[in-house]
Amino acid sequence: MLKNLLEEKRCFKLICGAGNENEAEVEKLVALYASAGCKFFDLSAKENIVDCAKRALAYSGVTDAELCVSVGIKGDPHVSKAVIDYEKCIQCGHCESVCPQGAIKYAKVKKLKCIGCGKCSKVCPKNAVSYISEDKDLSEVIPPLAERGISCIEFHVIGEDTPELEQKWKYLNENFDGILSISINRMKLSGEEMVSRIKKMTENREPYSTIIQADGFPMSGGADDYKSTLQAVATAELIQNEKLPVYILLSGGTNSKSKELAKLCGININGVAVGSYARNIVRKYIERDDFLTNKEIFSQAKQIAQTLVRACS
Repeated sequence: MLKNLLEEKRCFKLICGAGNENEAEVEKLVALYASAGCKFFDLSAKENIVDCAKRALAYSGVTDAELCVSVGIKGDPHVSKAVIDYEKCIQCGHCESVCPQGAIKYAKVKKLKCIGCGKCSKVCPKNAVSYISEDKDLSEVIPPLAERGISCIEFHVIGEDTPELEQKWKYLNENFDGILSISINRMKLSGEEMVSRIKKMTENREPYSTIIQADGFPMSGGADDYKSTLQAVATAELIQNEKLPVYILLSGGTNSKSKELAKLCGININGVAVGSYARNIVRKYIERDDFLTNKEIFSQAKQIAQTLVRACS
């Protein structure tokens, strides 16, 4: 089924957030976007999060959706959590005001909500915010998730620990039969280095068993314009030019303009993965306690979600 979505080149993936362990939010997001037509969901690699996503799909009456979980290597922001140094912190509140997840209250980080986006550290006047990568033993994480019927595992590989990358990639190849996705960008790698890493990782993979997620500017979704999604399209072009037997998804700053810009630029993508923007446009609705029971509110949010899904499909 997932291959069908990709080969039709109409695949829309909702990114709930690799670090988003907030069950209530994930359940609402999956229920909403499944009702709006999304068939592919990217989740934190936690059993409870996969379980709540499955509850949400049952709530929406969707039986053919595909679930993906995300893992990564040290240094990748997607698997990192913010930490505040209280010896430096002056309680200015800047970090709380910019956190898109509401993960910071009174200078304390709620780890379950933090997605490692980096916005808090950028506004901190005292450099009091740092990040810790959450290392996961894949031999403990993957088996129970595979038993839950996940279709895809996404591997975030923006980091400099090459031995860790090779070890985890080897484990995934040997222990998971579904599609593997590589999320990669040029934040720490040159274009040449990025392409080299992709080639090495896919050289022994079966043709079209791998997704390359062109993560232009990770977790930057905000404005619904061409500029925000430009880096994702440019990254996808570098991958397309190599003519590799892989599927390509846009990500990182993606919005309702992403597929249109790719088409204008002659970039032949298989779909669009949207995270920050997709969450932000419905946030005022899903923050309501009665979201899943208030039909009028759910319907209003669904119309907004449907517009995005259709633009990217």
